[in-house]
Formats: sequence, structure tokens, C-alpha cells
Amino acid sequence: MSTVPAPRRRTFRRWFATLGWRHVVGIVVTAYAAFPLLYVLSASLDPSGTLAGSSRLFATIDLGNYRELFTDPSRPYGKWFVNTLVVGGITAIGTVFLGALAAYAFSRMRFTGRRFGLMSLMLIQMFPQMLAVVAIFILMSTIGDVFPSLGIGTHAGLILVYLGGALGVNTYLMYGFFNTVPVSIDEAARLDGASHAQIFFGIILRLVTPILAVVGLLAFITATSEFVIASVFLTDPDQQTLSVGLFGYVSEQTSTNWTIFAAGAVLAAIPVMVVFLALQRYIVNGLVSGSVK
Repeated sequence: MSTVPAPRRRTFRRWFATLGWRHVVGIVVTAYAAFPLLYVLSASLDPSGTLAGSSRLFATIDLGNYRELFTDPSRPYGKWFVNTLVVGGITAIGTVFLGALAAYAFSRMRFTGRRFGLMSLMLIQMFPQMLAVVAIFILMSTIGDVFPSLGIGTHAGLILVYLGGALGVNTYLMYGFFNTVPVSIDEAARLDGASHAQIFFGIILRLVTPILAVVGLLAFITATSEFVIASVFLTDPDQQTLSVGLFGYVSEQTSTNWTIFAAGAVLAAIPVMVVFLALQRYIVNGLVSGSVK
């Protein structure tokens, strides 16, 4: 009569060598990433005004900094918040729409200069947009003399600059994803009499939703957090975005508004977090599929 040997008991050393060390690394990385967030949140609840006494997390809990954000008439935080949502939202939608049109043309159509155009889009992105601040300022000042609604100090002009800077890399990213959609779908639709516009809006856009979500998220984050160009464009406090307006709290030589700045930063992170959570199911699929192709 044969007996089944008892399973070997898994020792702690064996478990740690195979799996346990991963938990340790994960805990350390999570703590390292979460500490700055907790520190900023703790500082936003500290009424002292400086970060010198914020060595202990959540030693004092007070909502005075958040009330101060919306009661200071010289610093209209509420308008900054709305301006940021408007600029970021329109920039994200415009980037997705224009980038998708360009990516579809490069992916499905064959025309003179196609390869040169793709290479140009990639090479231009090697130079940061900040290098062109002076040229952008002169260009938009000249445009503002003809069309005041698009010049310096306007949200429309700032959005146009953001769209010009974001279309290159995002078009190339969407181009790779568009190539993963079989061309046979387009051919079948054309046999049924569909035009390029009908194929693009009725079929292709529904199949490339993941990359549209990724590009929209990246464009929204970039537009809401950009500082250099926005600080050059928006000089009127009522027209400023959060990144420019909040800088005024800590730009003074003897500033005691660091905790108010922290409170404003906490609230400024909410829109980005909401958009990210709404689109997170598309992010991995959108990035990986385009890169594989």
C-alpha cells in the first residue's frame, strides 16, 4: 500500500527568497512615493504659514489655509481654477482631434512628403518648447496687433501655442496606434461607398479610443501644469492659471505663504486625478499597442 508523501512545509527563508522580497520592495517604493504627498497634505492643514514647523505629519489640523485661498481678493484662486480647467480641457480636446486627423492621414494616405513629414515631427520634438519662448512672444504679439483676441494675455492665444507644441509627439504616438487597425476595414467600408470622413468618424475613432484617451490625458496634464509659457502670456491676475497664480504665493523674498501654497497645490491636483481615474482603463492598452506596432 503506497502512501502519499506529506507536502514539504514552506519555510520563511524559502518564501522570502521567492516572493517576500518583492513585498518589501513594494512597501519601500510605496512609502517613498507617498511621503511627499502626505507631507504636502499635512502642510496644507498647518496654520503656521511656513514649513519650518511641519516636521511632524498632521500635528495640527486646520482648514484656514483653504479658506484663505477663496477669500483673498488680490489672488482670485477660484478664477485661476476655472481658467485652468478651460485651458486644459480645450487644449486636450483640440490636441486629440487635430492629432487624430493628422495620424489618420499619415497612416492611411500616401502622398508626397509623407516620410519627410513624419521625420520632421519626430526631430522637432527633440527641442523643448521653452527654447522658443522669445520667438513665440514676438509672434503672438504681432498676431495680437491684428487679432486682439489671439494675442498676449488671452486664453485663446495660449491654447494655440499649446496645440502647436503638443501636436508633434502626439501625432506620432497616435500614428503608431492607427497602424494597428487593419487596412482591410477601410477597404471594406470603401466598397460600401464610405468616404474618408465617414471611415474616420464612424469606424476608426471608435477602434482607437484607448490612444485618444491617453493623448487627451497627457495633453490635459501638460496644459494644467505648464508654467514658463503661461507666465509670459498671462499677466492679468484674473486670466492666470493655477501654476502661475500659485507661484505668486512663494515668489516673495520673505514669503510666509507656503502652507497656503500647499493647500492650493492639493486642490489643483484634484482635476488631474479625476481625469486619470476616469481614463485609467485605457492607459496601458493605448500606450502598449502603439509602441508594439
